[in-house]
Amino acid sequence: MATMAVNADPQELSKFGELAHRWWDPHGEFKPLHAINPLRLEWIDMLASLRGRQVLDVGCGGGILAEAMARRGASVTGIDLAAKPLKVARLHALDAGVQGVEYLEVSAEDLAQRRSAEFDTVTCMEMLEHVPQPESVVRACAALARPGGHLFFSTISRNAKAFAFAIVGAEHVLRLLPKGTHEYARLIRPSELARACRAAGLEVIDLKGMQYNPLTGRYWLSGDTSVNYLLACTKPR
Repeated sequence: MATMAVNADPQELSKFGELAHRWWDPHGEFKPLHAINPLRLEWIDMLASLRGRQVLDVGCGGGILAEAMARRGASVTGIDLAAKPLKVARLHALDAGVQGVEYLEVSAEDLAQRRSAEFDTVTCMEMLEHVPQPESVVRACAALARPGGHLFFSTISRNAKAFAFAIVGAEHVLRLLPKGTHEYARLIRPSELARACRAAGLEVIDLKGMQYNPLTGRYWLSGDTSVNYLLACTKPR
């Protein structure tokens, strides 16, 4: 197991570890991840076709996105530092008969030391807001991508609207997420993430907001990046 002195918060790992057995319940604590997964999968596949690609999913958790990308024909490596979700991911892939996906308990920074420039596509979704140094993860992701490769990030912006919608609304009013899932101070503005990507030598190619209607339960992509958003980059050749 990678050392915890790397870029991780033990409380965050424990929090998601305790919920690991609920990861694949589409009506449980991770219902929002199941709901947005088709949306983010289509966005990724549209910008960088997944079939036949070597893909790395950083902060894969229980494997919802990693497994979906493998079903699209990608060869997927999912990494995380939370052991229980990884066990769930491995068991679910085995039970579902999904080929082309493996899971490793390692940090992005440690993996970048061993497998630099190995992956056609790197995804890091709903993870940056849970680590002490998100810029370090972005740099590692950039190192892991091949020249000409694509990188995809998603997180939550930091402003009054995001606090009202993503924390008060989602965690306390609608109870879409467990209370304490997100800490306001760790949320990341799109301009901050874009700056970190450019500092890591990446070129930003797309920025989309992700919106939610609590009455219909529908998610969709839009130009409003004030709460949840997705950012795509390429690594220059």
